[in-house]
Amino acid sequence: MTYEEYYGNQLACLKSVEQTLLDIIHEYPTQSYPNGVEPILYCKSRIKKPESMMRKLERRGSLTDGRAALEKMHDAVGVRIVCSFLDDVYKIADWLGTRSEFEIAETKDYIAYPKPNGYRSLHLVLSFSSHSDSKLMAEIQLRTIAIDFWAALEHQMKYKKDIEHEKTIRSELKRCADEIASVDVSMQTLRDLILNDQWN
Repeated sequence: MTYEEYYGNQLACLKSVEQTLLDIIHEYPTQSYPNGVEPILYCKSRIKKPESMMRKLERRGSLTDGRAALEKMHDAVGVRIVCSFLDDVYKIADWLGTRSEFEIAETKDYIAYPKPNGYRSLHLVLSFSSHSDSKLMAEIQLRTIAIDFWAALEHQMKYKKDIEHEKTIRSELKRCADEIASVDVSMQTLRDLILNDQWN
């Protein structure tokens, strides 16, 4: 099924929301950062594939058509912001909260409160007003590059069936996630020390 067949005339609105978010993120001010330091390493965006959205709706016992997707789900448009350091994640999230183009409907802090499998990211659920007086939703995920590396491997596990040694692999993934979280904190501390030395 094509995006056009699934999302219908709302696809253009979804594309507009996606581009608006990318444009906004590009405006993030970096003047306060030392020369050469980029708080955002890279940014990815997507409109959720129809098949993926339908599977998600089915798991929740909902209708699986495009209308249900836009009414019941908030991640038809998704943007991922990847940073070097933890404090950049929160600074960017705070800045996004000041923007007038959307409202932050919900914040899910899986960094402070990780998922049981070890997943750590900060999720912002955004609400955009549309011309039809309905709300279009989008989701921004902010994470460090270290956890993004981990999440890429963990994501593959979700769609694999009958994996040999699955329990061991999941246990190791959880252990790695905890170690990465510790490294993120250590790297943040080191950067803070370096910056303090520069300003003193």
